[in-house]
Amino acid sequence: MALIDSFRNTLSQKQKDLTKLLTDRAKEQKKISDTTGKINRASEAKNRTKSINTIQSKLREITRYENDIANYYKKIADFETKIGKKNREIQDAQTKVDKELASIEKKRKVETDKINKEQERNLRNISSTLQHHNSLHTETRHQIQELKNIPEKIVVLFLASNPIDQQQLRLDEEARAISEMIRKSKHRDAVKLETCWAVQPLDLLQAINEFKPSIIHFSGHGSDNDEIIFQTDDGKTKVVSKEAIVQTMMASSDGIRLVFFNTCHSRNQAEAISEFVEATIGMNTSIGDEAARIFSSQFYSSIGFGLSVKKSFDQAKALLMLENISEEETPELFIKNGINSQDLIIVRPKELFLPL
Repeated sequence: MALIDSFRNTLSQKQKDLTKLLTDRAKEQKKISDTTGKINRASEAKNRTKSINTIQSKLREITRYENDIANYYKKIADFETKIGKKNREIQDAQTKVDKELASIEKKRKVETDKINKEQERNLRNISSTLQHHNSLHTETRHQIQELKNIPEKIVVLFLASNPIDQQQLRLDEEARAISEMIRKSKHRDAVKLETCWAVQPLDLLQAINEFKPSIIHFSGHGSDNDEIIFQTDDGKTKVVSKEAIVQTMMASSDGIRLVFFNTCHSRNQAEAISEFVEATIGMNTSIGDEAARIFSSQFYSSIGFGLSVKKSFDQAKALLMLENISEEETPELFIKNGINSQDLIIVRPKELFLPL
């Protein structure tokens, strides 16, 4: 509640209190008038009679009435005191209301002056802006040209599963290496890495729907039966068939451009899924922790520099050879029919057609 409303409410209440006091005083004054009439009638009755008993009775009645009148006067005096006090309170409350209204009016005037000055300043700014329109137009054209080099943002969804009853992999190091290499790439602001750990089957579609990734990256274990290893609630192995993974990717392929299986024996999954997405990567045999980390981190670095999927794949294999890790033939790249792997660029500067 605003302060002025509080002051007004206080003033209104005190005025109501005063009205009640005046009403109560008037009632006591009427009692005096009524009782005085009773005294007069009792006196007249006393004067008309010669009966001693009647005279004495009327005298007692008159005395009682006079006592009542005395009490009424006492009450009236008390009301007069209260009325005087209440009038002073009303005067104080009215003063507060008046002062607050004056303060409000002063603030309103200051705000009005501020608005007027702001409007005057805006008018001057508009005039200045119009005078420099040609230079701003040139700068805008330059900025639009610069924007043409900004790629559209993509999301890489890193799905990690490392069950406690399997050989433990250094998946955190792989995720950290990928994140670091993306950060060092030219278009680092265009690539966002989202990580999901201890992935269970029910997490897969949830993560895809939530993050809407352009790239899905599986990191963990695979089996030589074309299966991928997820986890149960208690952290143990949960085997998911190739058919289930293919069906999931087929049902979620809108927006997904690349699926990367950084898991052992995942070649067949990658080949099957390449029917539904533009590119897939899988491993034709088991792959070591270090090879998996180096290959994937270099691949995403090259992607972040705007290179094609094929060139990024080749550079990642080349880095394995530079590091003297003889597993460069383990990763395999599959491209969807009708797509040229050299032209498939996931982080590509977008074309802007903006009116000048």
